[in-house]
Amino acid sequence: MVRLRARSLDLEIDRPLIMAVVNATPDSFSDAGKYATLGARMERVGEVMDEGADIVDIGGQSAITGVPEISEDEEIERISPVIEWVVDNTEAVVSVDTYRPRVARAALEAGAHIINDISGLLHPEVADVVAAAGAGYILMHNRGRPKVRLTDPNLYEDVTADVLEFMDERLLALETSGVTRDQVIVDPGPDFAKTPAQTVEVLRNIGALADYARPILLPVSRKDFIGAITGRPPRERLSGTLAAIAHTLTVTRSGIYRVHDIGEVRSFLDVWDVMQGHRGIAADALLDRSLWRAGTA
Repeated sequence: MVRLRARSLDLEIDRPLIMAVVNATPDSFSDAGKYATLGARMERVGEVMDEGADIVDIGGQSAITGVPEISEDEEIERISPVIEWVVDNTEAVVSVDTYRPRVARAALEAGAHIINDISGLLHPEVADVVAAAGAGYILMHNRGRPKVRLTDPNLYEDVTADVLEFMDERLLALETSGVTRDQVIVDPGPDFAKTPAQTVEVLRNIGALADYARPILLPVSRKDFIGAITGRPPRERLSGTLAAIAHTLTVTRSGIYRVHDIGEVRSFLDVWDVMQGHRGIAADALLDRSLWRAGTA
């Protein structure tokens, strides 16, 4: 079991948690334009909470490559109302996907608990913002730059060793800025500055990250490496996502799974837990009669 202590947040992570993706963007690779209005985003939050999400990860700028960054003002305008609504109307832990200091500050002021920095601390000032707020921080391995696709088979001599070296360097930088180790979640950065083969190599060796004794964010949902293996587009990668999750579950019980298909992943984790003996099932448990057969149209 590991803990995440940040702001008023004190999470005991002794089971896999689900982080739901909530895009406040018009150009996500996975659900472009589907949640274009504030009302649609609020409805989506309600849906993911009902489906079993533990954490809501709100993003105002897509990581899609080949398009310019939006302004910080626009990113703040997109995320702030959603954060405020979630904080006021749910018990969800709120993470915000941003790597820019001013946006991070605005997100925390709006009530967010965690900054999910996909840049790997590209802007050191983000650490100062997190330290001042006492917030949680997700440290992702990323040797590239946001919104720039970097897939070089020769980039790493040993990609797992590079992940560990990167983590050691950035953890020291965070501590120097006042961010304590127990505020940090580590993320191996699947697909970020990695080829599919490099991502697979890192995930095969995910036990190396467990040695940090920190929660591990595993954003494997619908990723390119799954598409490369299966030949399927993003919305048809659920089965591949579940396979990747199953692999990591053999290593860590402190995983946080950032996913799009919340209900399906929650059901998978529930059955996995029972089959592994982490949860029980009552001796007299029977299937509800309403579930005996498929409903009629």
